Amino acid sequence: MEGNEMAKLCQSCSMPMDKDPGGGGTETDGSKSDKYCSLCYQDGKFFNPDFTAKEMQDFCIQQMKKQGMPGFVAWIFTRGIPKLERWRAD
Repeated sequence: MEGNEMAKLCQSCSMPMDKDPGGGGTETDGSKSDKYCSLCYQDGKFFNPDFTAKEMQDFCIQQMKKQGMPGFVAWIFTRGIPKLERWRAD
């Protein structure tokens, strides 16, 4: 894949936006967010507003393990979370 063909990632949890079951989070006006997935962001707010990047990583790893993914693989998928837009200010 070339740069602009790559799937966009949720800038909170790193899930590929094209895998989001809700098709993206929503802003306060009901429009779809192009930055955050429906599992992180609804009505212009984060579901876990007080999470740190590390807490988000741990949460995502647990969710992926519940779906049968090995912990090490889940960790690989989440290791970039601290570099995402939501967490850069932390």
